Amino acid sequence: MNERTIMIGEYLSGGYSISQLARRRGISRKTAFKWIARYQQQGWEGLKDQSRAPQHHVNAISGEMEQRILELKARWPLWGAPKLHVKLQAYADCPSESTVSHVLQRHGLSRKVRHRWRATPSRQPFGQCAGPNEVWCADFKGWFRTGDGQRCEPLTISDAHSRYLLCCQGIGTTTGMVTVKPLFEATFREYGLPTAIRTDNGPPFASHGLAGLTELSVWWLRLGIDLERIEPGQPQQNGRHERMHRTLKEATAKPPRRNLQLQQKAFDAFRREYNQQRPHEALGQKPPGSVYVPSLRDYPERLEELVYPDDWQKRKVSVGGQMKWTGRKVQVSHALIDQLIGLKPIGDGVWLMYFGSLELGQWDERHWRLVPVRTLHQNTTA
Repeated sequence: MNERTIMIGEYLSGGYSISQLARRRGISRKTAFKWIARYQQQGWEGLKDQSRAPQHHVNAISGEMEQRILELKARWPLWGAPKLHVKLQAYADCPSESTVSHVLQRHGLSRKVRHRWRATPSRQPFGQCAGPNEVWCADFKGWFRTGDGQRCEPLTISDAHSRYLLCCQGIGTTTGMVTVKPLFEATFREYGLPTAIRTDNGPPFASHGLAGLTELSVWWLRLGIDLERIEPGQPQQNGRHERMHRTLKEATAKPPRRNLQLQQKAFDAFRREYNQQRPHEALGQKPPGSVYVPSLRDYPERLEELVYPDDWQKRKVSVGGQMKWTGRKVQVSHALIDQLIGLKPIGDGVWLMYFGSLELGQWDERHWRLVPVRTLHQNTTA
């Protein structure tokens, strides 16, 4: 039997005043009144220790705010607590990000994030992406079939600095030069030219030919755009673009739309939301559209002629991808057909071959051999 029970027993006997009860139990009159009141309201249960936790949590939110969170989640089902929290900051009673997360968990609207293994970043001297249009990233999102069985392979182009999605076009036919070039041309006309474009090593961006050139990459070089290619099997070197692809797939291809026309409408809606509304963590939770600005380099209506120093040899590549040297044909690259190349003398019968500022390899007329630049640099390193 504890002190409180004894005190109430003595109180019920009627033989003691409140002051006497307090003195006998070594407590204040205020405390004595409290326990008597507890007993009168709740009986003997009222004498037990009660939780000290506040009845109303300091982080509790109103029903109106909780409903607002649920409505935002319904509008953007793929957004998590950090992005939804950004949209709630316009309200005076905006809760913390953790509170938003707890609301989503309570309603079964959150999912566990799978922690992906992060590969070591490439040491290749890629552009720094310190500002918009310094580097654009381009790739094809893996193909899938729409509801009616048609093949759809989206071409995507994004600005590496701002993450702005410049182009997202579903292609249902071949992804060669004839199909892809007009899409890049339309993007260049709308946003200007980047300093460099980063791609993988697949067609139509690259090939196994001399310097990995393709008709498309030759056109980029003529426009004054540098080529950046990730290492084979290293998609993390284009990680910003790959991460966007994951979001694109979740939003537009799970499930695919009924046909290509409806699929493109889904791509267009995604691009608007991604650029103008969706907060991006790497941008301080600002949408890409608030960071991106078009390039100051306009798309030219005519390509400028390539100019090489006077002491270099110049050759135009023929329809067969060959150049003429002392009346004989030398195979160069089909990607360079009708293009002017320059040969810089570096020794007796030895020349460095260039297309514009891009080094292609070394031409040795003594041994009648063209050594590609990659092999040349490997041998030099060895």
